[in-house]
Amino acid sequence: MKLEDLGYNEKLEKVRIELNLQDFVMGRVIAEHKERYIVKTTDGEYEAEITGNLRFSAQSREDFPAVGDWVALTVYDADFSIIQKIIPRFSTISRQSVGQSGEIQIIATNIDYALLVQAADRDFNINRLERYLTICYAAKVSPIIVISKIDLVDEHRKSEILEMVKARINDVPVIAISNESNDGCNALKAIIKKGKTYCMLGSSGVGKSTLLNNLSGRSIMRTDSISRSTNKGRHVTSHRELIVLESGGILIDNPGMREVGITDTSGGLETTFDHIISLSRHCKFKDCTHTTESGCAVLSAVENGEIDNASYENWLKMEKEKAHFESTVAERRKKDKNFGKMLKNYKKDINKGLY
Repeated sequence: MKLEDLGYNEKLEKVRIELNLQDFVMGRVIAEHKERYIVKTTDGEYEAEITGNLRFSAQSREDFPAVGDWVALTVYDADFSIIQKIIPRFSTISRQSVGQSGEIQIIATNIDYALLVQAADRDFNINRLERYLTICYAAKVSPIIVISKIDLVDEHRKSEILEMVKARINDVPVIAISNESNDGCNALKAIIKKGKTYCMLGSSGVGKSTLLNNLSGRSIMRTDSISRSTNKGRHVTSHRELIVLESGGILIDNPGMREVGITDTSGGLETTFDHIISLSRHCKFKDCTHTTESGCAVLSAVENGEIDNASYENWLKMEKEKAHFESTVAERRKKDKNFGKMLKNYKKDINKGLY
């Protein structure tokens, strides 16, 4: 296998030379297991861990390798190699870590396209789709909406879902598929490009692992049925893994996500809700909160039906979530800065013999 088969390109080679990494083996992280990594290279797959220096200098979980990363390796044998350097990422899809306010969890890196998978029979949720779109746009990743399990609904419900997506989401490809009958699967395969990296985002039980098997043409991921007692998907995929498809596309499967906390600081919301943002520029007051003010162009558009009320409510909710996340991050940085100053002063006092 060539590095190009894993998505390597001229830009990455230029970065490798600029960082003076010619003496190391280049590879891509295809799986992660509790800070042990599987890295795929031209010579095969290697188990790897990070250097002590990387661990010591890491300020957060974002500084550790993730599935999709390109890394420079020192290889000792098949069971032991060391990751010396993580090549700067061109995209990072992330969310807020569950239960840890202000912490970021990396979903996948160096992604070109994201397949946003929702099941037509029970999982479809347009608000959650807008959340997925926001984290994609924030990461500069192109989204593709995939409505799965259309064999479990009638034509009326299928059309209703597609119309709902069309009414609230613009300029995003939407493909309806059945993993059982393969309806729509060829259309999805046709848009997967050789050398480009895709990741799948969605809840448990929407058929991501089955879709991966269908796209690859072979059984790679174990699949499972919906729980009869809860009507919810069982967690089949327990970790992230990168797979090279026969078509040449590169696909990262992800565990199902119950929560999709946004970490948007780079315009993801503005792109997802571009119509609302565009109208907000015409509000009477520059500091309009778009909730109660007179002369608010957004509220006026909601009242006359130009903006869907549910979409407006979803936007407000995510704007508040974004503001809370940013304030939490700012507070943490302030505490870290104060702690750093205290530690620095303590070291100075030690040197002066005050302790």
